[in-house]
Amino acid sequence: MAEHPHAALVRKGYDAFSRGDMDTLRSLMSSDATHHVPGSHPLSGDFKGQEAVTDMYRRLHEVTDGTMSVELRNVLVDGRGHAVSVHRYTAERQGKRIDMNGSIVFRIVGDKITDLDECVEDIDKGNAFWS
Repeated sequence: MAEHPHAALVRKGYDAFSRGDMDTLRSLMSSDATHHVPGSHPLSGDFKGQEAVTDMYRRLHEVTDGTMSVELRNVLVDGRGHAVSVHRYTAERQGKRIDMNGSIVFRIVGDKITDLDECVEDIDKGNAFWS
């Protein structure tokens, strides 16, 4: 059985993120896509529009000196425009290391990602790492 197109879209996005391919990431999102990042640190908040979202992704790689790594574990779909990813990510910065599970709830309209709601295993741990 073929993979659902929404799952394939999410997998393509994770692959592009891992390679730092911002052009491909932009092509997967609507122009007004918004990524919501939980927490109260400098890289949390709502990033609206392709440029704001990809700039935040670029900054994640930059502040971790390229050590940020994301392992996609699974993608779940509902067939009605929602996909949920489950991943594990690691990174190092300023003598700190993070190794945590996370998830993103994607809203997909047509063949474009319009909204990304990120969830993390431990918000306090995330705040401490990214602050």
